[in-house]
Amino acid sequence: MATDSACDEMTRLAWSGGVPTPSSRLVAQEAAIALTYNGSTFAVMMASPSDLRDFGIGFTITEGIAERAEELRGIDLIESDLGVEIRMWLDEERIGSVHARRRAIMGPVGCGLCGIESLEQACPVPLQVASEARYCAHGLRGAVRELAPLPRLNHKTRAVHAAAFFHPSTGVGWIREDVGRHNALDKLAGALMQKDVPRGGGAVLLTSRVSVEMVQKTARIGVPVLIAVSAPTTLAIRTAHQAGITLIAVARDDGYEIFTHPDRLVFLGSDLVAA
Repeated sequence: MATDSACDEMTRLAWSGGVPTPSSRLVAQEAAIALTYNGSTFAVMMASPSDLRDFGIGFTITEGIAERAEELRGIDLIESDLGVEIRMWLDEERIGSVHARRRAIMGPVGCGLCGIESLEQACPVPLQVASEARYCAHGLRGAVRELAPLPRLNHKTRAVHAAAFFHPSTGVGWIREDVGRHNALDKLAGALMQKDVPRGGGAVLLTSRVSVEMVQKTARIGVPVLIAVSAPTTLAIRTAHQAGITLIAVARDDGYEIFTHPDRLVFLGSDLVAA
């Protein structure tokens, strides 16, 4: 399904100034999305029914089931009246990781940790993001400004989250949207991984808050900077510090707050500079 099909025009009764008026508005679609591997269902998510190929690949990578998009031998989208099934096929040596992760899913619903069986699973040691890139502080502020008009689905519906990839040399080049913030990030991951986009000198931009699983997923994507318009949690900050991720939040046109690894930022000049 295309991104533009992820909303419908619905009738409503608008009450303003004491007068009810029949009208309509665009409303974001939400559908049940089943993710299956080699014929077995792994998870069912509620998500926007758009960019689902990206979603399947990104989910597979950010949940640690595979490390590269090439490890998926095939992917099919099967639509029905009940929702959409993303059928994916892995080599036999990777199927073991599916069974190991079946009960340890980081992002199926709003809490982000349903299915976790232990504290160790909820708070694993994050992957390390090794990058010697440096970023102009003014340039990252510009990234937030550039992102603002781009989430088309949210501007239509005011009901979805966006995740985008920014590089100082090209600006915001990739963006994905979904009713779920985890799903938006997974879709972005899938898009980047399929095209093998270099990620070590870029940044992930989020229109949502930063909880721990958003940091964990960013680490698996291999991006060294995470920028969000809302605030982080304490565990997200600690995890970003462990992962080597520069965590920036409460990002606005006039500035932002840097919580971890501020050494990547250059506060003078206007360009990305070499380490």
